[in-house]
Amino acid sequence: MLHFHFTPKGEIKDANIQYSRIFLDTDDFDVNYLDNLEKALVYTHVDTLRFMLINDLGYHYHTRNLKKSFEILNQGLKEVRTAKHKLWEGRMQVSLGAILLRMGELDEAEGELRSALQKIPESESWLLLTNLGYVYERRGELSKAFEYASKTLELGEKYGDLKAVAMAYSDMSNLFWKQGRFNKGVEFGLKSIAIFEERGLNDLDFDFTLHIIGNNLMDLHRYEQALTYFERSARMGEKYGFYNNLSDTYIALTSLYCQMGKFETAEKSGQEALYYATLLENDFMIVRSLLSLGKLKNLERDFNSALDYLDQSLTIASDDFGDTYYLGLIYEELSKAYEGSGNTRKSLMAYKKYHELTQQVFNAEADQRIAQLQTDMEVTQKESTISLQTAKLDKQAAVQVFILVLTSLMIVFLVFLYRIFLRSQRYSLLLERRNMEKEFLLKEIHHRVNNNLQTISSLLSLQTGDIDNQELQDIMTEIQHRLQSMGMIHRNLYQGENCKALEMKTYFLNLGGYIIDSFNASDRISLECTMDQLHLDVDRAIPIGLIVNELMSNALKYAFPNNRKGRITLSLSEKKGQLFLRVTDDGIGYDTASGIKGTGFGSQLIHLLTQQLEGRMTLIVDKGTEVYFEFYMGTAA
Repeated sequence: MLHFHFTPKGEIKDANIQYSRIFLDTDDFDVNYLDNLEKALVYTHVDTLRFMLINDLGYHYHTRNLKKSFEILNQGLKEVRTAKHKLWEGRMQVSLGAILLRMGELDEAEGELRSALQKIPESESWLLLTNLGYVYERRGELSKAFEYASKTLELGEKYGDLKAVAMAYSDMSNLFWKQGRFNKGVEFGLKSIAIFEERGLNDLDFDFTLHIIGNNLMDLHRYEQALTYFERSARMGEKYGFYNNLSDTYIALTSLYCQMGKFETAEKSGQEALYYATLLENDFMIVRSLLSLGKLKNLERDFNSALDYLDQSLTIASDDFGDTYYLGLIYEELSKAYEGSGNTRKSLMAYKKYHELTQQVFNAEADQRIAQLQTDMEVTQKESTISLQTAKLDKQAAVQVFILVLTSLMIVFLVFLYRIFLRSQRYSLLLERRNMEKEFLLKEIHHRVNNNLQTISSLLSLQTGDIDNQELQDIMTEIQHRLQSMGMIHRNLYQGENCKALEMKTYFLNLGGYIIDSFNASDRISLECTMDQLHLDVDRAIPIGLIVNELMSNALKYAFPNNRKGRITLSLSEKKGQLFLRVTDDGIGYDTASGIKGTGFGSQLIHLLTQQLEGRMTLIVDKGTEVYFEFYMGTAA
């Protein structure tokens, strides 16, 4: 029997060679290790060793060339099936599933992985489960992907496999990043890195975890820390030829340099990402590289170049791309590019597509499921630290204690049951009285806040009369309008039946009537409020009221010159956890060429309030002006 020795540097010495498995027994080799492994395969004829070499070569070649990796593994599957070796057939199917996944063939990947599940032992199945998780992640089913990461963690802890545990934490870090839970992403990524470093081997997954931590840190605006992790990831990728990871990292660096304002460096990173993705012949990475360049061009306001990159990306991706998350990002950037180039209709269509795809990935059910899985996982980990000696407690003594406690509780319950029943009625009356007192106090607070705002407004009005500067008078008047918009909210709350929530339609009509009267425009400007009744708490009502105040004031100042007649329309609706606000006028339209009129404070205030409400604003100029907002119904700031 020939026994091969594959040295750490990958040299083949003679026919008596011992093979050290790459990234499992050693990482002491350079970028040529796959070429050396391929040479060793020619001299290997012993079934088990040959199958091991084919599987390692095929799996690790996916970092260089997906098509070649696919060919190697298909040839290997023919050999193991001829030899009727079920275990190695299953192992190669796992590797082939990983390759098909990266080629975007998600259904075929899932089929190979599930077929392999019955052929490999449980102790090895964590890699299979990890790749099944990637399939669901690519489909946008993040809660399902989290389930598989949790299963990988369970297996890793059960069999003491450090690589499996590190991979599970790495995958969870990536899923938290996609959810926007970046602090959690950093926490789990650092857990993964600690285990990889304990394991003492650099490999593809260690490299990718560095990249994931960088993504989370970047979105936390910790740019210098993120850059450190990305650079470390790039060095490892260049040392071992991990083209896939290099493309991923340069995509992230493109985004990072954009956020740091280094657009020239960002473009170099984007081109590097596209270069490695093209070498890899990986459509998924090519799509994402083109997307990163399109996003860069949008930030540079080079919208024609942005459209060119994004159209290329979308052409490769198509609607059956398989990754809803990134497909949604392409349409988001397309919407921005069309808006920047003045094509409002296409911008709106692209944004609607982006919104539709985003809703498929991020929904309340998925968030709740992931949160539950995370809780279950943390509870399981804590329980596993409890000493096993508690299982040796005497069962008979435990039963006796339980019966004694239960009997005592029943006696106490029967003795006090009647007294509790009598007290319940008195307690209900007391509770009702306290609720009435609290409601009265809350209304009194709203009353006093309103009075204080009215006092401030009156003082400003008196002071305005003594000011000769017209610009300063206008500023003081605008401040009074803002105070009035807030005062109306508190007045409606203490005068109404519900002191915790404001009915917005009535409020809009009162606020709009006040603003139109203050501009002496009631004879020529009409107000329409096309909405159903909608109640909002004060934390959301005040910012929305201020936004409407600013937009109506701007419309009355600039949209109807020379006493022109017109109409202003307001609407506010709630759907699937989001608020939709629309303010339109049929005036002369916003002139984008002339820039911001006035001090610009109103525009800044609208932008800040929109951010406070976790919203997005869209400006549409077509036969008048329409400003459209979407607000997330989370916890108001």
